[in-house]
Amino acid sequence: METRRPDGLWMFTAVVAFVPIVAVVALGPDQAAPVASCDVLASLALPNGTITGAEAIEAGAFVPPMRPGRSMSAGQRRQFEALPAFCRVTATLTPSSDSEIKVEVWMPATGWNGKMHAVGNGAFTGSHRYGSARSLASGLERGYATASTDTGHEGGSASFALGHPEKVIDFGWRAVHEMTVTAKQVIAAFYGSGPEYSYWYGCSAGGRQAMMEAQRFPGDYDGIIAGAPGNDWTGRAAGSLRIANYLGAHEDAGLSAAKVELVRMAVLEACDAADGVIDKVVGDPERCDFDPAVLQCSGADNGSCLTAAQVNTVKMLYSSPENPKTGRAITGVLPGSESNWTDLGWTRSARASGLDQYRYLVYGDPEWTVDRFDFGTDIVRAEETDGGTLNALDPDLRPFFDRGGKLLAYHGWSDAQISPANATQYYHRVVEAVGDEQAVRESYRLFMAPGMGHCGGGEGPNSFDALTLIEEWVEQGRAPDRIVASRSRGGVVDRTRPLCPYPQLAVYTGSGSTDAAENFVCRLP
Repeated sequence: METRRPDGLWMFTAVVAFVPIVAVVALGPDQAAPVASCDVLASLALPNGTITGAEAIEAGAFVPPMRPGRSMSAGQRRQFEALPAFCRVTATLTPSSDSEIKVEVWMPATGWNGKMHAVGNGAFTGSHRYGSARSLASGLERGYATASTDTGHEGGSASFALGHPEKVIDFGWRAVHEMTVTAKQVIAAFYGSGPEYSYWYGCSAGGRQAMMEAQRFPGDYDGIIAGAPGNDWTGRAAGSLRIANYLGAHEDAGLSAAKVELVRMAVLEACDAADGVIDKVVGDPERCDFDPAVLQCSGADNGSCLTAAQVNTVKMLYSSPENPKTGRAITGVLPGSESNWTDLGWTRSARASGLDQYRYLVYGDPEWTVDRFDFGTDIVRAEETDGGTLNALDPDLRPFFDRGGKLLAYHGWSDAQISPANATQYYHRVVEAVGDEQAVRESYRLFMAPGMGHCGGGEGPNSFDALTLIEEWVEQGRAPDRIVASRSRGGVVDRTRPLCPYPQLAVYTGSGSTDAAENFVCRLP
């Protein structure tokens, strides 16, 4: 059932139906065994939906549903073939008359670790994350009961939103919460008790979902990992379309690959060495004092300089104009992100999802085009239309902190899909709302990764085990003071580097290999 809290949010109390007991065995959480057979979960009653399937999957036998013409990669095939036996439960949730939220819950047949691991989505994608990183499979591999949702629609477009306001709410926040409540109920029915700890892991749109959970439903998860959080969803859309609109109207302002490389090298020359080592990475983009005007041609464009129009393009990419009504900065990309720029500025995914945002959620016009975009009026319209449904911008995380929740966020400084300045801006707003940065650090830490692109990749070290870090923080009280990240080339780790809790930076000590994390310290700039 559902009741309204004093703060106006809804609380959901799961109603667990009787499930026939097969066996009850007293085991530790690292050896937890089911108390019900998988097939009987098909009769489990849900408060806001129905179970559509419950099947026992033998070890290595799972084959994910595939769209016509698609096939598994070799890596995905290996991952699925290595999976242990598990119980796969599917459900359709209908919290509103227009909702159709698909959910999957996977539970190990043996060796459950006593915990739940839920995973996020990307962009407007309406599908489950079956394999690779941050997926149902990756959680199951580690002994978790895992959960995923399609957010209430199918496909990768926002066209589902046209004429369906309830589906917009489902995508914005309701699907994830309903999935969480349902997953805990299913887990309790299968094992005889619910998870001792629950964790969320998402990046990009999954990072936006992470922030929304912490803000709206502070009791859902004990630990939340928010990678490259797109919590300023409307700002990201406006930022990418602002550049695309300008370049579409000014052909002479476009940047060829050679011109982008010119900018990248000039940025490195100006700012690479600031952290004490020259490594083709800008360690502190917020303090990179680079003016693209130094590249402006003094005469004719000979290919080794930028025209005045191209200089203006670079300045626009780096700039963060304000919403004229609220005064909030709509963050641009940062120096050091140039290798991820495209012919129309931000990444193609950022533009595509930004275009969808305005077509289907802001104006309700599938024929709306980028050339009609006007930043001064459209950013205001977008935020007013959203009303906090997709934007996860509430900085008051005290309810989440007060109940012991831990939030580990990370973002690549070289991200050109979701501005990393969005993450740092939100951190500062949380500190302002709470009024005590040390208190914030007890529950929320942001790690900025120099050289990392969107959710991974890039010149800088970008691989680390965030799930173990959040477990240690939640379960053992060991807050991460630094994260050792690695970079691989040809399958071999060739560089490690500490990621530091913002606003600290990793600085070279002056001795030892510059490719070894132990030779760097975290300190305030």
